Amino acid sequence: MLIRRIEQFLRETGMPWTKFGRLAAQDPRFVQDLRNGRSPRTATEKRVEHFMNIYRENQSAA
Repeated sequence: MLIRRIEQFLRETGMPWTKFGRLAAQDPRFVQDLRNGRSPRTATEKRVEHFMNIYRENQSAA
């Protein structure tokens, strides 16, 4: 489930959920909406997963 992976990412990085939503989905309420039951489109889910993967790669390279 996407929200679980996002919550784990937020714990790992310490990133605020609103910042994550702005950067990953161009929607600062994205995480809150998922917490409230919103189901993202497949393309949005892939874009968010890609963001988390790239962010992790950049953090480990730094």
